[in-house]
Amino acid sequence: MLEENKFKLVNRGAKKGAIILLSGGLDSITVLAHAQQQGYACYALSFDYGQRHNAELEAAKKIAQHYQVLDHKILHVGLDSFGGSALTDNHIAVPKSPQQGIPVTYVPARNTIFLSFALGWAEVLNVHDVFIGVNAVDYSGYPDCRPAFIEAFQAMANLATKAGVEGHEIHIHTPLIHLTKAQIIEQGLNLGVDYANTVSCYAADKQGRACGDCDACRLRKAGFEAFGVSDPTRYQ
Repeated sequence: MLEENKFKLVNRGAKKGAIILLSGGLDSITVLAHAQQQGYACYALSFDYGQRHNAELEAAKKIAQHYQVLDHKILHVGLDSFGGSALTDNHIAVPKSPQQGIPVTYVPARNTIFLSFALGWAEVLNVHDVFIGVNAVDYSGYPDCRPAFIEAFQAMANLATKAGVEGHEIHIHTPLIHLTKAQIIEQGLNLGVDYANTVSCYAADKQGRACGDCDACRLRKAGFEAFGVSDPTRYQ
Protein backbone atom coordinates (compact mmCIF):
# COMPACT_ATOMS: atom_id res chain seq x y z
CA MET A 1 0.00 0.00 0.00
CA LEU A 2 1.54 3.32 -1.05
CA GLU A 3 1.74 6.10 1.51
CA GLU A 4 -0.88 8.83 1.41
CA ASN A 5 0.67 11.33 -0.97
CA LYS A 6 0.63 14.51 1.04
CA PHE A 7 2.85 16.09 3.63
CA LYS A 8 2.31 15.25 7.26
CA LEU A 9 4.39 17.71 9.21
CA VAL A 10 5.09 15.52 12.22
CA ASN A 11 8.34 13.96 13.30
CA ARG A 12 8.48 10.18 13.50
CA GLY A 13 11.11 10.18 16.23
CA ALA A 14 13.44 7.24 15.68
CA LYS A 15 15.42 7.66 12.49
CA LYS A 16 15.14 5.19 9.65
CA GLY A 17 17.33 5.30 6.59
CA ALA A 18 15.96 6.41 3.24
CA ILE A 19 17.32 6.99 -0.23
CA ILE A 20 16.32 10.25 -1.92
CA LEU A 21 16.58 10.62 -5.68
CA LEU A 22 18.14 14.08 -5.90
CA SER A 23 18.23 15.77 -9.30
CA GLY A 24 19.06 19.24 -8.02
CA GLY A 25 15.66 20.61 -9.04
CA LEU A 26 12.68 22.12 -7.25
CA ASP A 27 10.82 18.87 -6.66
CA SER A 28 13.73 16.78 -5.41
CA ILE A 29 14.93 19.36 -2.85
CA THR A 30 11.37 19.52 -1.50
CA VAL A 31 11.28 15.74 -1.16
CA LEU A 32 14.65 15.72 0.64
CA ALA A 33 13.50 18.41 3.09
CA HIS A 34 10.25 16.50 3.63
CA ALA A 35 12.00 13.18 4.29
CA GLN A 36 14.38 14.76 6.79
CA GLN A 37 11.52 16.52 8.57
CA GLN A 38 9.74 13.17 8.79
CA GLY A 39 12.72 11.83 10.72
CA TYR A 40 14.56 9.88 8.02
CA ALA A 41 18.33 9.68 7.90
CA CYS A 42 18.88 10.44 4.23
CA TYR A 43 21.17 9.13 1.54
CA ALA A 44 21.08 11.09 -1.72
CA LEU A 45 21.40 9.53 -5.17
CA SER A 46 21.97 11.59 -8.32
CA PHE A 47 22.68 10.61 -11.90
CA ASP A 48 25.01 11.89 -14.58
CA TYR A 49 23.09 10.28 -17.42
CA GLY A 50 24.48 12.37 -20.25
CA GLN A 51 21.97 15.16 -19.79
CA ARG A 52 22.67 18.44 -21.54
CA HIS A 53 21.59 20.42 -18.46
CA ASN A 54 24.52 19.23 -16.34
CA ALA A 55 24.34 22.27 -14.04
CA GLU A 56 21.67 20.44 -12.06
CA LEU A 57 24.34 18.05 -10.75
CA GLU A 58 26.30 20.96 -9.31
CA ALA A 59 23.09 22.10 -7.62
CA ALA A 60 22.53 18.56 -6.29
CA LYS A 61 26.01 18.53 -4.74
CA LYS A 62 25.37 21.81 -2.93
CA ILE A 63 21.93 20.68 -1.76
CA ALA A 64 23.27 17.37 -0.43
CA GLN A 65 26.01 19.24 1.41
CA HIS A 66 23.60 21.79 2.86
CA TYR A 67 21.25 19.09 4.16
CA GLN A 68 24.17 17.02 5.48
CA VAL A 69 23.00 13.76 3.97
CA LEU A 70 24.80 10.64 5.19
CA ASP A 71 26.19 9.97 1.73
CA HIS A 72 25.70 11.41 -1.74
CA LYS A 73 26.45 9.26 -4.75
CA ILE A 74 26.48 10.49 -8.34
CA LEU A 75 26.27 7.52 -10.70
CA HIS A 76 27.32 7.70 -14.34
CA VAL A 77 24.68 6.13 -16.56
CA GLY A 78 25.27 6.81 -20.25
CA LEU A 79 21.74 7.26 -21.53
CA ASP A 80 23.14 9.66 -24.12
CA SER A 81 24.55 6.55 -25.82
CA PHE A 82 20.96 5.76 -26.81
CA GLY A 83 19.79 9.32 -27.37
CA GLY A 84 16.12 9.56 -28.26
CA SER A 85 15.45 12.57 -26.03
CA ALA A 86 16.06 16.30 -26.27
CA LEU A 87 17.78 16.02 -22.89
CA THR A 88 20.38 13.48 -24.04
CA ASP A 89 20.73 14.12 -27.78
CA ASN A 90 22.16 17.41 -29.01
CA HIS A 91 20.54 16.83 -32.41
CA ILE A 92 17.08 17.19 -30.84
CA ALA A 93 16.17 20.73 -29.81
CA VAL A 94 14.57 21.44 -26.44
CA PRO A 95 11.05 22.70 -27.30
CA LYS A 96 10.21 26.28 -26.38
CA SER A 97 6.44 25.79 -26.53
CA PRO A 98 4.03 23.15 -25.16
CA GLN A 99 3.79 19.87 -27.11
CA GLN A 100 0.94 17.47 -27.70
CA GLY A 101 1.32 14.00 -26.20
CA ILE A 102 4.55 12.83 -24.60
CA PRO A 103 7.19 15.50 -25.37
CA VAL A 104 10.66 14.94 -26.82
CA THR A 105 12.14 15.83 -23.41
CA TYR A 106 10.97 12.43 -22.14
CA VAL A 107 14.04 10.25 -21.51
CA PRO A 108 13.12 6.62 -22.29
CA ALA A 109 12.81 4.49 -19.12
CA ARG A 110 14.67 7.09 -17.02
CA ASN A 111 12.75 6.69 -13.76
CA THR A 112 12.70 2.91 -14.12
CA ILE A 113 16.48 2.95 -14.40
CA PHE A 114 16.95 5.45 -11.56
CA LEU A 115 14.65 3.60 -9.19
CA SER A 116 16.37 0.32 -10.00
CA PHE A 117 19.73 1.74 -8.92
CA ALA A 118 18.11 3.15 -5.79
CA LEU A 119 16.67 -0.28 -5.06
CA GLY A 120 20.10 -1.89 -5.30
CA TRP A 121 21.67 0.65 -2.96
CA ALA A 122 18.75 0.32 -0.55
CA GLU A 123 19.40 -3.41 -0.23
CA VAL A 124 23.09 -2.86 0.42
CA LEU A 125 22.31 -0.23 3.09
CA ASN A 126 19.48 -2.34 4.54
CA VAL A 127 16.97 0.50 4.22
CA HIS A 128 13.44 0.03 2.95
CA ASP A 129 12.33 3.52 1.92
CA VAL A 130 13.01 5.31 -1.37
CA PHE A 131 11.75 8.82 -2.10
CA ILE A 132 11.25 10.26 -5.59
CA GLY A 133 9.81 13.64 -6.57
CA VAL A 134 7.54 12.55 -9.40
CA ASN A 135 4.41 14.58 -10.04
CA ALA A 136 1.30 13.79 -12.05
CA VAL A 137 -0.51 17.15 -11.83
CA ASP A 138 1.68 20.01 -13.12
CA TYR A 139 3.98 17.88 -15.25
CA SER A 140 4.99 17.22 -18.85
CA GLY A 141 3.04 14.00 -19.27
CA TYR A 142 5.89 11.54 -18.78
CA PRO A 143 4.54 7.98 -18.35
CA ASP A 144 7.04 7.17 -15.57
CA CYS A 145 5.68 9.93 -13.32
CA ARG A 146 2.20 8.43 -12.91
CA PRO A 147 0.81 6.67 -9.82
CA ALA A 148 0.24 3.47 -11.82
CA PHE A 149 3.95 3.28 -12.64
CA ILE A 150 5.00 3.80 -9.02
CA GLU A 151 2.55 1.16 -7.79
CA ALA A 152 3.81 -1.32 -10.37
CA PHE A 153 7.46 -0.60 -9.57
CA GLN A 154 6.89 -1.04 -5.84
CA ALA A 155 5.15 -4.37 -6.46
CA MET A 156 8.06 -5.48 -8.63
CA ALA A 157 10.60 -4.29 -6.04
CA ASN A 158 9.07 -6.51 -3.39
CA LEU A 159 9.08 -9.52 -5.72
CA ALA A 160 12.60 -9.01 -7.05
CA THR A 161 14.65 -8.31 -3.93
CA LYS A 162 16.01 -10.32 -1.02
CA ALA A 163 14.49 -7.76 1.36
CA GLY A 164 11.04 -8.08 -0.18
CA VAL A 165 11.11 -11.88 -0.26
CA GLU A 166 12.18 -11.99 3.40
CA GLY A 167 9.27 -9.79 4.43
CA HIS A 168 11.00 -6.41 4.69
CA GLU A 169 8.69 -4.46 2.42
CA ILE A 170 10.24 -1.72 0.31
CA HIS A 171 8.25 1.49 0.01
CA ILE A 172 8.49 3.97 -2.86
CA HIS A 173 7.42 7.32 -1.44
CA THR A 174 5.97 9.95 -3.77
CA PRO A 175 4.87 12.84 -1.52
CA LEU A 176 4.46 15.28 -4.42
CA ILE A 177 2.59 13.13 -6.89
CA HIS A 178 -0.86 14.67 -6.38
CA LEU A 179 0.23 18.24 -5.63
CA THR A 180 0.20 21.25 -7.93
CA LYS A 181 3.48 23.06 -8.44
CA ALA A 182 2.18 25.90 -6.26
CA GLN A 183 1.38 23.43 -3.47
CA ILE A 184 4.85 21.91 -3.77
CA ILE A 185 6.40 25.36 -3.44
CA GLU A 186 4.18 26.15 -0.45
CA GLN A 187 5.20 22.97 1.35
CA GLY A 188 8.85 23.55 0.52
CA LEU A 189 8.82 27.08 1.85
CA ASN A 190 7.14 25.82 5.02
CA LEU A 191 10.08 23.44 5.35
CA GLY A 192 12.60 26.26 4.88
CA VAL A 193 13.68 25.30 1.36
CA ASP A 194 15.71 27.88 -0.58
CA TYR A 195 14.67 27.39 -4.20
CA ALA A 196 17.33 29.83 -5.42
CA ASN A 197 19.79 26.93 -5.05
CA THR A 198 17.93 24.63 -7.47
CA VAL A 199 18.15 24.08 -11.23
CA SER A 200 15.06 22.76 -13.05
CA CYS A 201 15.66 24.06 -16.59
CA TYR A 202 16.13 21.62 -19.47
CA ALA A 203 18.54 24.02 -21.17
CA ALA A 204 20.35 25.69 -18.28
CA ASP A 205 23.74 27.22 -19.03
CA LYS A 206 26.95 26.24 -17.25
CA GLN A 207 26.23 28.77 -14.52
CA GLY A 208 22.87 27.14 -13.85
CA ARG A 209 20.85 30.02 -15.28
CA ALA A 210 17.48 28.96 -16.68
CA CYS A 211 16.27 29.57 -20.24
CA GLY A 212 12.80 30.62 -19.07
CA ASP A 213 11.06 29.03 -22.05
CA CYS A 214 11.26 25.22 -21.77
CA ASP A 215 8.49 23.12 -20.24
CA ALA A 216 10.27 22.81 -16.89
CA CYS A 217 10.75 26.59 -16.70
CA ARG A 218 7.13 27.30 -17.61
CA LEU A 219 5.79 24.94 -14.94
CA ARG A 220 8.17 26.34 -12.34
CA LYS A 221 7.35 29.98 -13.12
CA ALA A 222 3.62 29.26 -13.11
CA GLY A 223 3.95 27.63 -9.68
CA PHE A 224 5.57 30.67 -8.10
CA GLU A 225 3.02 32.95 -9.75
CA ALA A 226 0.08 30.80 -8.59
CA PHE A 227 1.36 30.77 -5.01
CA GLY A 228 1.97 34.50 -5.15
CA VAL A 229 5.64 34.63 -4.18
CA SER A 230 8.63 35.96 -6.09
CA ASP A 231 10.51 33.55 -8.32
CA PRO A 232 14.14 33.25 -7.12
CA THR A 233 15.27 31.49 -10.31
CA ARG A 234 18.28 32.95 -12.11
CA TYR A 235 17.47 33.38 -15.78
CA GLN A 236 19.76 33.78 -18.78
